[in-house]
Amino acid sequence: MWCIGALTEEYRARMYALLELYARPISKAESVICIDEKSLQLIAHSHEPLPMTQHNPSKQGYEYVRNGTANLFVAVEPKAGQRIVPVTERRGKIDFVAFIDELLTGAYAKARRIHLVLDNLNTHFRRCFDDVLGKRAAAKLLRRVQFHYSPKHASWLNMAEIEIGILSRQCLDRRIASRELLESEVEAWQQARNEDKQTIEWNFTRQDADRKLGRHYVSKLAC
Repeated sequence: MWCIGALTEEYRARMYALLELYARPISKAESVICIDEKSLQLIAHSHEPLPMTQHNPSKQGYEYVRNGTANLFVAVEPKAGQRIVPVTERRGKIDFVAFIDELLTGAYAKARRIHLVLDNLNTHFRRCFDDVLGKRAAAKLLRRVQFHYSPKHASWLNMAEIEIGILSRQCLDRRIASRELLESEVEAWQQARNEDKQTIEWNFTRQDADRKLGRHYVSKLAC
């Protein structure tokens, strides 16, 4: 938020709501799932890299071949240490709705309520479910869902960003030539982290926010 001169009432309200949500104890009946997506360019080597030897590191040329792009949807339940990361060709509203449908009817079919934390991308809103599924089917699918949106220009409040950073460093920091290889690598990474129940510890509170950001707050009278 370094480039934002003032934090509006809407910003504060959304921030406080997320910080309150994150402070709740873990509950199997009410799952808190943070969601985001990441686009990735598929890149192959122009020449086969030279393998590592006893006295030399592996070597690769600077030239490469572009093989298109892929999308990764990332859903992470921070306190449970569980994540689901499918690879798709695109990230349009049809793809996003299908991803949420799979979450709600699959891994979280038994949860009484599901809290989805999202940013403000245009495909993330309720109207997209109505457009894709029709209002009746959308209402049935989302009957257990409560949406929580981060403030605009505040992606740092979505813990899916943290998970994507870990995914990028541990799994995607090299050339990946095909969607099939990407799916295999991401599945192995996801399985290992889930088996280890790698959680995200969120310690930033409303009190921390007021102390660090209070000078940027816009009062109701000033709005």
